[in-house]
Formats: sequence, C-alpha cells, structure tokens
Amino acid sequence: ILFSKQSDEWSTPQSFYDKLDEEYKFVFDLACNKENCKSYDGFTIEENALEQDWNIISKDTNGGWLWLNPPYSKCKEFVDKAWYENTLGAKIVVLLPARTDTKWFHTFIYNNPKVEIQFIKGRLKFGDSKNSAPFPSMLVIFN
Repeated sequence: ILFSKQSDEWSTPQSFYDKLDEEYKFVFDLACNKENCKSYDGFTIEENALEQDWNIISKDTNGGWLWLNPPYSKCKEFVDKAWYENTLGAKIVVLLPARTDTKWFHTFIYNNPKVEIQFIKGRLKFGDSKNSAPFPSMLVIFN
C-alpha cells in the first residue's frame, strides 16, 4: 500500500508518539488530518504544511518542538522543508522510512551536525494495523 496511491497516510502509533512526547513535549503536528493529529494543534492536508512557516510556530511557543510524520510520497519535500526551517530556528522530530539510499537522506540528514538519527528497532505498526510496516523507520531530530 505504501508505494501505491491507495494511501499516503501512515498514522503514528499512539504509544510510540506518547513516549516521544514525554521527552520533547511537542507543541504542533506539522502534517496530520482531523482524525490523527497527535498534538493539540496541527496543519491538516488542506492547510499544506509545505507552504507554512514552521519556525514561527516554534518561536511563538518559546522554542517548542514540532512533530512531523509526513506523507511518505513527499519525504524529499518535507525533509528539505524541515532542514530549511531548522536553519531558521525550528526544532523538529521527523518520523520517516529509513531510506538511507536516497539523495534527500544524504543531502539533508546524513553527516549534518544539527541532526541526530535514531533507527527504530523492528518495524512499527501504524494506526490500528495488525501488521507491521513493510519498511524500517527512523527518527530524524533537527535541533
């Protein structure tokens, strides 16, 4: 399903998010829909996060952490945007498929001194799925 056009939304597992939220205290979800927004507030698909100023949200919340689990067909665009917004001061934690062979991984993440990569052991079960994802995942922390 991930690489087809059936669905591009992989809802973050709640328990996984809750553990991260304990540490980062997220103030905003950068890419959600009305049913799966993880933070108190967030950009919906209709609001197109790629056209918004993320660093302003971070500044308005005294440097609060932003959460991002983007549509996986647009990883490059969202990682590029996260990198750019981070240069302006936004702090962002991004859940991504671990695609270490991609150009966007090497351009914006790998060997970036402002980025921490955490590879997730095992495979996540997104949303209310009974099956694990067909791909490994990673967290990318733009600090």
